[in-house]
Amino acid sequence: MGKTLIFGHKNPDTDSICSAIVYADLKTKLGADVEPVRLGEISSETKFVLDTFKVDAPRLVETVANEVSEVILVDHNERQQSATDIEKVQVTEVIDHHRIANFETSNPLYYRAEPVGCTTTILKKMYKENGVEISQTMAGLMLSAIISDTLLLKSPTCTEQDVAAAHELAEIAGVDLNAYGLDMLKAGADLSEKTIAQLISLDSKEFQMGSYKVEIAQVNAVDVNDVLARQTELEASLSAIISDKGLDLFLFVVTDILNNDSIGLALGRAAHAVEKAYNVNLVDNKAVLKGVVSRKKQIVPVLTDTLGGM
Repeated sequence: MGKTLIFGHKNPDTDSICSAIVYADLKTKLGADVEPVRLGEISSETKFVLDTFKVDAPRLVETVANEVSEVILVDHNERQQSATDIEKVQVTEVIDHHRIANFETSNPLYYRAEPVGCTTTILKKMYKENGVEISQTMAGLMLSAIISDTLLLKSPTCTEQDVAAAHELAEIAGVDLNAYGLDMLKAGADLSEKTIAQLISLDSKEFQMGSYKVEIAQVNAVDVNDVLARQTELEASLSAIISDKGLDLFLFVVTDILNNDSIGLALGRAAHAVEKAYNVNLVDNKAVLKGVVSRKKQIVPVLTDTLGGM
């Protein structure tokens, strides 16, 4: 048996990076030969986390089949979100908290998916189940992922399990949950030096929704106007991506982390699905999405249902 690579989705967010590192730590302590890797660049938020807890970023890979025959997926399962050559390797495990779509294997596997706000909430349970102590560093990474995915426990995806895990992990990590969490989110919301390409790719995922091909990108901001002031440039880049990938809809979501609302910028032939899904009118291709902060719970299922009925 050779080494197994562990990784999250393309355009990795804090949960994807931290989950890969954390699960590699647990698997290593249980005697497995594994390595955490990443499928994209590190975000400002994730860099803040890794710097805070003095952890090196996982190695960047473009493909995986040239290195290993087996892989473990964390924080995703949909093939279009994974390594480009994922079909050439065997997926032996999945640890995830998203919908299951566009995923099948030829062999049995360990699959663990739970309806919680963050993958590391599941991983925390797995440490306990295996009798492995959580180090201060790993606790810090798991806490950071929960803060990121639940917007400091304010997202509708957040469960009581996430809240309990966050408080326990903060104590192990030796940080103040709210103070650290706000500093971390603000670090990720500083978009002043990001290029248009970086803004779009920070946290972008492709989805197959019935017969429609959709991409949804999301960025967090303290002031949404920092992003929307660049709308003309954004639209030009989004239109090019729509053309290149043959997308029916690209929804670019700017989330206000202080007010917990979002602005949606929708382009593509199916952009009107956003109007129908949220009972809004797109003006200059954008609309306020009141109370919408979660792509997983408030965007993907709503758009999937809407497009399925069109």
